Amino acid sequence: MVKDTLKTKAISGIVWTSLQKYSEMTIQFFSGIILARLLTPHDYGCIGIILIFIVLAESIIDGGFGSALIQKKRPTQLDYSTIFFWNIGISCILYLCLYLASPFISHFYGIPELKEILRVQGLILFIYAFTIVQKNQLQKKLHFKIISIVSIITSLLSFIITLLMALNGYGVWSLVTQNIVIVAFPAVFFWFYVKWRPVLQFSLSSFKELFNFGFFMFLTQLLNNIGNEIQGLLIGYFYPPSTMGYYTKAYNTQRMASTSISKILVQVTFPVYAELQDDKQSLIKIIKRLTMTLAHIMFPFMFILIICAKPIFTLLYSDRWIDSVPYFQILCLAGMAFCLQSINNQSISAIGKSKTLFGYTFLKRIVGILFVVVGLLIYGIKGLLIGMVFNTWFSYIVNIALVSKYIGYKWWHQLLNLMPSMILSIFIMIVCQFISSVCGLTLYIDGLMKSVLFIILYAFLSKIFNLEAARYVGSIYSTLLNETLKKKKQVV
Repeated sequence: MVKDTLKTKAISGIVWTSLQKYSEMTIQFFSGIILARLLTPHDYGCIGIILIFIVLAESIIDGGFGSALIQKKRPTQLDYSTIFFWNIGISCILYLCLYLASPFISHFYGIPELKEILRVQGLILFIYAFTIVQKNQLQKKLHFKIISIVSIITSLLSFIITLLMALNGYGVWSLVTQNIVIVAFPAVFFWFYVKWRPVLQFSLSSFKELFNFGFFMFLTQLLNNIGNEIQGLLIGYFYPPSTMGYYTKAYNTQRMASTSISKILVQVTFPVYAELQDDKQSLIKIIKRLTMTLAHIMFPFMFILIICAKPIFTLLYSDRWIDSVPYFQILCLAGMAFCLQSINNQSISAIGKSKTLFGYTFLKRIVGILFVVVGLLIYGIKGLLIGMVFNTWFSYIVNIALVSKYIGYKWWHQLLNLMPSMILSIFIMIVCQFISSVCGLTLYIDGLMKSVLFIILYAFLSKIFNLEAARYVGSIYSTLLNETLKKKKQVV
């Protein structure tokens, strides 16, 4: 009975989170097209550099306590209040550090305007800290409907404000305002919507209990963010802001594509994993289905983006961003592994192995930094990006080894389950490229032909070979469709 209720909530969560993510992606898609024609690579480069420091600071503020509160089955009012005041206090300290460090950061990168941009952008830290607990409570209870609605409204509102500012010549400050609105609107809404309020108490014992789990989650998240952002620090230092802008546009476009489905699954499945942490067989079954489903959808999608990158960037962002194309194509290879990593990470976290996860994350990030630095030294920025690809796939191999050891889903089974979708995608990509070279079509017609042909062949061959992953995709699609139709009938 409990599992059935949990399954119903999870499916409902997937429906609402899907609506949220794809609505956000649609808004981001069109805003990216419009803003890329109004703003310059230099503007995006400045924001790309600044966001590195903001992301790292946000990791410290959360401190892994958000995950600890979800993992703990029955957190108390004292637990929530303790973490709330911790978040507020640490955000004040971090903002002061950023404020004082901004002149040195500006000088380090040789970009004078970074000083004021960082000081204004840093205000996000206060706002972020203010409502972490409220959003955490909604996630723990699987109340994704309200989170989704607020996120969609926020995306639309931030786009409108940013567009108006860009049209009036505010340049990089348009993007600064966008980032602030994205955090500020949900903060105000969740504060009034969630009836919870902190009590004026800070429990050292509660802090220590959550710290035992959350601290290693914090270190893991911090290391992951450093590993994800180290290339931005290097590009920002060794190359001009415009190059950082090209990289940022390529990275953000790839990340939006590679996480379009995995973010939905991760947001919903972590609370589910936490509920089933003592039932290893159920965990194995869920992880297998999620991994094969995600691979069967994302592998062909990423290969289509690789072979159609030039017409996509030219059509969407104009010739101004054509230098982003080779960066984007390389990053798509990393995106295939990145979209799968979170499934394994979340399962290890959910069973309480945060300390183990941190230890292996430390190993992954040290090796990953070596890949990136060596690539940069040997082959410049493209070598750095190739290093990112090796880094991402190495991290995935480590993740599946952890799942193999602690949950029982053997690593060789995981790799074998990925192979049909990967091999089929590579074969079809080669076929499409060969046909393209023979036909000699114009840029946009060629891109359209390759994408359509790829989809048709992939669906046809998946059916012919009766791939297990294809059946999982069909099963999830049918379940989601039935759930959506039920909700519509209830409304009527």
